[in-house]
Amino acid sequence: MHKQKYWREQEQILVERWTAAEDRYRAAQAAMTLQTASQEKPTTDSLQAIETARIELEAVRKQVARLKAEFSAGKRY
Repeated sequence: MHKQKYWREQEQILVERWTAAEDRYRAAQAAMTLQTASQEKPTTDSLQAIETARIELEAVRKQVARLKAEFSAGKRY
């Protein structure tokens, strides 16, 4: 029972991280789109923000895949 509670908390934290990373990525993409639409050259800050958000999103994806593999293998629940 204790493990299940811990796993649920872990999963909830992961969902929150996923949502936050996705929001940051979308915001960075929107800023880039606005700059491009206004004929401005994208700044290095906006390019770096997109890359940072993409890297964070990829890290969260890997964690999701790891938890999914554990669940499929019967190591969770």
